[in-house]
Amino acid sequence: MGNRVLNVAYIGNGKSTNRYHVPFVQVRPDKFRVATIFARHIRHDAWAEVPGARYVDRIEDVLGDPEIDVVEICTPSGLHYEQAKEALLAGKHVVVDKPFAATEAEAADLFATAKAKGVTVQCYQNRRFDSDYVTAKRVLASGVLGRVFEVVTSYDYFRPHMMDGVGFDAVNNAAYGHASHCLDQLIAWFGVPDRFHAEVRQMNGPGTAVDYFDYDLYYDDRNLKATAHANYATALPRPSFAIYGDRGAYIKMEKDQQERDLKHFYLPEGHDDFGLDVPEQYGLLRYMDEAGVTREERVPSERTSYAQFYDALYETVAHGAPQLVTPEETLAQLRILEAGMAGVR
Repeated sequence: MGNRVLNVAYIGNGKSTNRYHVPFVQVRPDKFRVATIFARHIRHDAWAEVPGARYVDRIEDVLGDPEIDVVEICTPSGLHYEQAKEALLAGKHVVVDKPFAATEAEAADLFATAKAKGVTVQCYQNRRFDSDYVTAKRVLASGVLGRVFEVVTSYDYFRPHMMDGVGFDAVNNAAYGHASHCLDQLIAWFGVPDRFHAEVRQMNGPGTAVDYFDYDLYYDDRNLKATAHANYATALPRPSFAIYGDRGAYIKMEKDQQERDLKHFYLPEGHDDFGLDVPEQYGLLRYMDEAGVTREERVPSERTSYAQFYDALYETVAHGAPQLVTPEETLAQLRILEAGMAGVR
C-alpha cells in the first residue's frame, strides 16, 4: 500500500471509539484518517462529532466501502467475534477491542479467516504502551535486580458495590475486561508460560459477576513466576508493578497516567504533558550495587502513548510488517481466561 494515509472505520460510537481510539488516530494524520463511524443510532450528545468522519447506520456502508482499509470493532464484548468475522469476510484488516473473543476456538477461527482472506486481525492491546509497564520492563532489563524470580501486576479498584445486583456473564466481567490487559502484558514480556494457575471469584456469591481474578504464570526454565491479579474492593491498591530479584526490588504504585487524563477529556492532541507522570508518581528502586552498597532511587517513568499501537498497525497494514499482537499470544491469553472461568456460573 505504500505510504498513503489509511482509512479507518469504527463499528460502535461509544466510549471505546471516542476515548481510546480516535484521539490517538488524530495525532497520526500522516498515517490514518477516521473515515467512517457506524452506530445503529447516530447521536452526538454523549460524544462530539469527529471532524471529517462520515456517520452511518448501516454496517454495509462500512463493509462494502472499498476505500476502508481497517475496521475496528468497538462494540460490547459479546458482539466481537461475529462482527470481526463479518469484517474479515469483507476483506478488511481488523482490530478488535479486548476481549478479542469469548473462547480460544473463536479466536482461532478469526485468525484462520484472516489468513484465508489475505488480511490481518489482532486485539487492540494499547496497554503494551502503558508507561508503568514499559518502565518496569526497562528496570528488569537493566540487570540491577539480579536474578528476578517474581513479577506482579495489579489492576485494583475500590468500587465495592459496582457489581451489586449484577448477574453472571461469561465474558462481561473483571477477568475478560481487565485481566485481558494484564495477561497480555505478561505474555508479551515473558512469552507463553510453561504452565499456569487461574482463579476467579464472585465476591457477591454464586450467580453474580466475576469481580476478582488471580493468574499465576510459571516460566520453569527461568524459575520465574509472573502474577496478574485484581479485585474491585481494594481500598488501598497494591502496586501496579512489583519486581523482586536476589539483588533488589522495584515498586511502582500508580498505573499509567494516560487513562486518567482521558477520563478528564485531557487529550493527547495539543497537550505536551498528556500522560506524563510527575516525580511523586515515579517507581521506587532499591538494590545492592556491585560494591555491596544498598542504593535507593526513583525511576523516571518512560514517555509512552497509545498512538504507538497505531504506529505498529500502520507498518503491518501498509508495509506488511508482522503484527504487534500475535495470534499465539492471543490464543494463550484466551486459554488462560477460559480455564479460570471453567465451572463458574
